[in-house]
Amino acid sequence: MENALISDEYRQQQQLLHQNPNYGVASVAFAPLVTEIINTLSVKSLLDYGAGKGRLAQHINPKHPIRYTFYDPAIPEWSHLPPPDEMVACIDVLEHIEPDRLDSVLNHLKSLVLRVGFFTIHTGPAAKTLPDGRNAHLIQMPPRWWLSQLMERFELQRFQRTDSGFWVIVTPLLK
Repeated sequence: MENALISDEYRQQQQLLHQNPNYGVASVAFAPLVTEIINTLSVKSLLDYGAGKGRLAQHINPKHPIRYTFYDPAIPEWSHLPPPDEMVACIDVLEHIEPDRLDSVLNHLKSLVLRVGFFTIHTGPAAKTLPDGRNAHLIQMPPRWWLSQLMERFELQRFQRTDSGFWVIVTPLLK
């Protein structure tokens, strides 16, 4: 399964990019919103999908104990495939996925979200480039394109545009 999610070559590109201390900071800005979701829904466990340096867990402030799980194929200690979790946060990740792997990653996310998902997607170019010179955002598509991809797999609960893209709250598809 893991090879369907990321190529070895791209994993190496991401590992090099993660050496930049300023790479993977988007989750910090969304931590208050993730905290609000956790507290409102009394979420007890959170999977940070594409966790990078684990900054989300460092910046959320739940009112009750919470268990964290981290997954990021470019971070060796977090590269094992995670089990499904009550809440899955996927912040500033999906636009970085190799286009030919996106269906596999979205299907993986679908299999992991037990109760609620919080996903953010940047729809334009990134400020950073990969070591091989490509823009770090491999998929630059408008919200309507992304929403069609997401709604094939999830129930959309909330959609909110941002200056650089959008965020959504999703739940598993109704049976």
